[in-house]
Amino acid sequence: MRILLILSLIIIQNIAFAGNSKKPARVLIFSKTAGFRHKSIPAGIAAIIRLSKENNFLVDSTESGEVFTTRNLKKYSAIIFLSPTGEDLLNDPQKQAFQRYIHKGGGFVGIHAATDCFFKWPWYGKLVGAYFTNHPKVQQASLQIADMDHPSTEGLPNPWNRKDEWYNFRDINPDIKVLINLDEKSYEGGKNGDSHPIAWHHEFEGGRVFYTALGHTEESFTEPEFLKHLLGGIRYAAKL
Repeated sequence: MRILLILSLIIIQNIAFAGNSKKPARVLIFSKTAGFRHKSIPAGIAAIIRLSKENNFLVDSTESGEVFTTRNLKKYSAIIFLSPTGEDLLNDPQKQAFQRYIHKGGGFVGIHAATDCFFKWPWYGKLVGAYFTNHPKVQQASLQIADMDHPSTEGLPNPWNRKDEWYNFRDINPDIKVLINLDEKSYEGGKNGDSHPIAWHHEFEGGRVFYTALGHTEESFTEPEFLKHLLGGIRYAAKL
């Protein structure tokens, strides 16, 4: 009986160990720029790495399109576009690999200038949810939380007052689900009117997409509330 009890304990311990041996999820940060380059990119990379260490996921970071192959992208739960700008960031085979990744259920996170690239690639515009047009000066504004139940907005103040660079958009995908609206009465230079989404999510062609226009300033990536917002978006897109 004693031997059987010992064997049972060993089996239970082995099962528990096997259950905890799952590899942590891995995300890829892509921050290549062919236009304006945000000074906040290094701060953004460092912040996401800190979040990964605190929340048990892994991070790779690149500015090379060469990592966009079907074989390589398989290992990522989400791809994070951290303020990339310009048009020719990926060649045609790399774009096709990215599309296949989304079609197979991959996650996508766009931060700030992720709407300021690939203007000649309509598929990307629908994926990210809109295209950037212009912005006024950096200033304080009031944000209205439209969905308090999403991981990226849970626990945020409503209204949420903060300082950033506030984008105006065109070609907004009507299928996006708005998370946060920008109150244009609270600052100068808004051009989208009463419906001015500034963060959103949607499911797109098999993948999960989260975008936030916040994150222009280096200070953003030290703000606890913004980091909570960003982490929630990563969790949603990567299914963490």
